[in-house]
Formats: sequence, C-alpha cells, structure tokens
Amino acid sequence: MFTRRKQMIKVISYLLLLGVLIGALNLTVAFSAPAARKGKPPAKNIIVLIADGRGFNHVDAASFYQEGKEVRQVYNRFPFRFAMSTYMDYEVDESCYGQGYDPIDAWSDFAYVSECYTDSAAAATTMSTGVKTYNGAIGVDMDMNPLQHILDAAEAKGKSTGVITSVEWTHATPAGFVAHNISRNNYAEIGVEMVYDSAADVVMGAGHPWYDADGTPKDTPNTFKYVGGKTTWDDLLAGTAGGDADGDGIDDPWVLIQTRDEFQALMEGPTPKRVLGTAQVYQTLQSNRSGDGNADPYVVPLIETVPTLEEMTKAALNILDDDPDGLFLMVEGGAVDWASHANQSGRMIEEHNDFDKAVEAVVGWVKENSNWGETLVIVTSDHETGYLTGPGSDPNWFPIVNNGAGYLPGMEWHSGDHTNSLVPFFAKGDAGRLFTPYANEFDPAFGKYLDNTEMAFGIFQALGD
Repeated sequence: MFTRRKQMIKVISYLLLLGVLIGALNLTVAFSAPAARKGKPPAKNIIVLIADGRGFNHVDAASFYQEGKEVRQVYNRFPFRFAMSTYMDYEVDESCYGQGYDPIDAWSDFAYVSECYTDSAAAATTMSTGVKTYNGAIGVDMDMNPLQHILDAAEAKGKSTGVITSVEWTHATPAGFVAHNISRNNYAEIGVEMVYDSAADVVMGAGHPWYDADGTPKDTPNTFKYVGGKTTWDDLLAGTAGGDADGDGIDDPWVLIQTRDEFQALMEGPTPKRVLGTAQVYQTLQSNRSGDGNADPYVVPLIETVPTLEEMTKAALNILDDDPDGLFLMVEGGAVDWASHANQSGRMIEEHNDFDKAVEAVVGWVKENSNWGETLVIVTSDHETGYLTGPGSDPNWFPIVNNGAGYLPGMEWHSGDHTNSLVPFFAKGDAGRLFTPYANEFDPAFGKYLDNTEMAFGIFQALGD
C-alpha cells in the first residue's frame, strides 16, 4: 500500500486529482466497532510505538538498508495502514493559525510542509489526549489546563501502564503521555510528577546524570534535571521514591535499574511491581555517541553497556503483563528525530533499525503471550523531521534510491527541523478497525489519512471510554 511512486506526481497531476480528492472527502464510511465480549472493551492490551521524527521516506531508507527492498518491515504487513496528519492548531506566528494540512498545497508547493509544523510535546499530548495544543505543551490544552491521558484512562480500567524511550525519560514524548506541564523544558518538574504523582508502573530511558554520551562514568555529574532533580535521584537510589500508584493508600516505591544486565534480567522471569530504568548514558542510548556522526551505519561501534530499545521493550512487557486486566505501553524510538535534526543519514538508519526491532519484539510478545483479538498494536510517528527525500528533489519530489542491502540509500535532507508532512500509521488487532472511519481524508500520494486527534479517539474507544 505504501510503495512509493518512482517519480512524485507533478503539480498539474495533483490538480487533475482534485475532483477525486473532493469525492473521497465526501464519502461516508460504513463501520461497526469490534464487538465487546461480555461487556469488556475491544482491547485488553494496547501498545503504541512511536518513531519520533519518522516520515514515509525514513521507512523506505531503513527498508532499503535492511533488506534491499521497499516496505519490508513487519508493520508494513499490518492490516490497517493509513497516513496521519500531525499539525497543531496554534503557532506564535498567527499566519499559521488553523492552517492544518492541505493535500493540494502540500503537493504543489515544495516549501509548504516546511511551515506550521508541530513539535514532539504538542504531538505527544494530542496523541495521548485527543486535544490539539501549542508547541511545548505537556498534557495541557491551549489554556494550560491539564488533560486526561490515555495512560490515565488505562489506569482507571485497572491496567498496568508504562512509557519507555531511547532518549531521556523526561523528554517530550514520554512526558506527553504521563505528565502535565506548561513547558517541555521544565524537565525536573516533569520528572517529579512522573516519579511521585503518576500511576505508571514502568518508566525507562536515558538521561543518567553520572555518565557521558559514550556511557563513560563522570567524576562530576551532568545536570540532574532529566531525572527529576538531585533530590528525586537520591530518593530513587534509596528506594524511597514513588507515590501511591494503585490507590490503596500505601506508597509504591520504584525499583531503580541502571546497568544493561539489570534491563536484560527483567526480560523474563519474576519482576518488581514498579521499575524505573535509567540507562548509564546521558541524553540518548546511542545517537549522541562520539565519532563521525555522518559515517555510514555502524561504522562507529555502538555502546555495549546500555540496553537496546528492543531489550527495554521486552523488559517492560514482562513487567506489565502480570496484570490480569491488561496493559498500556508507549514505546518511543526518540533518537530517529535527533539524527534527522542533524541530517545524519547513517545514525538515522541505526535508530530506525533499533525501533524496528522493538516492534518485532512486540509482535513476538503478542504471538507468545496474547492474541490479536485482545491486543491492539499501533506503529506511527509524531511528525516528520528533516524533510527527507530522494536526491535531486525541489521543486519536484524524487524517491529514496535503493543501493542494496547494507548500503546507505541515496537520500537528501532539506531541513534541520520538523515538517507538516503526513506520517505513516499502522495498526494490528481486532480493535484496529476502530480507526477505519477516521481515515476519511485523502492525499494524492499516500491515500487515506486520519488526524492524530483521531488516533487518540480510537484508543479511548478501544479502552471502552
């Protein structure tokens, strides 16, 4: 469905498709939700995987490097495959107010998607609450009022919950599914809320104050802001941090894990009730390591002392799946975005591959421990970063060039920032049908698409709300 066109349609072609577009937008969709069994909601388990900053061309580039073919990742075989718009409703520049995403403008003006884009905080908040908000907002609306997260709704259903990431665990995307703050930059405040006030059972990521970007111990610490401040960190080390997560009036302290061996040990067997994993590396698991950031994938050796996103995912699922009421887990491949901001093609491929392995781990867990009747898996992105195209693009669009498996594809970056492009959306599980009626808009290049608010609406429906 998502095989890219070998040459992007020119302006006149899109204008000719205008009639088709208008007709598609007026279609009514017949739909019946998955039948609730014995009064239960359509999905017992919900797992959302977000590759931060990934667009369609990122998927192609990673697929070419991995397999030498297009759309070879496991999620490209999911039964529900759409595109998704990511715009937010507010920008300091008032000219962007209400712009949204216009398919005709997007494919007739190369520069169109370079303006009026969302950031990760606003996008995560929208995907987690169903409410559009301003850039930088964490779990609050345009008036800075707190919103209900999907994670909160899952907790209210008795489910175990968690968020994990390949960047700091207080960063925009994990925070946007748990916390409430007027600014994503208030890391310490966000960390305090996640540790002491949230009901989450698993939080994992980077941001260790005593290690550098290569996972080397430091004599003096970095800032403690990514772990909620020094007092919070000291409480985590002492095993005393954590409020009442299950509502029984008794505090539920976090078990802090740090070493790769500790993460790997939780991939199977008995687990603590609540786990906060802070890998022994500073801001990212791998993306910010030293060496030539513009080298081909894996030329600079990976850090061996930190867990992979796949290992974190397996550990998180093993912790959460003890709950008979089910689970909600958000997994972020956060550094796809970091590498894309830096236009580092090789490291973007590395991060994308790490994310794909996490998706494969989730699919494997469903097959071994659950089934697609009770579990919903969503694979998507918060926005596109870098305006990635094939070589020679602008003013027309050309596809990523396949140079064969194990070779860096031909690609071209046009921005060091986010764009307003559509992003991929994949879903599997009986509850995936909930998204079909929302995908009622049409893009000439990517076909049917839904909005990121509607992703949240579908998940709330899957929870029975």
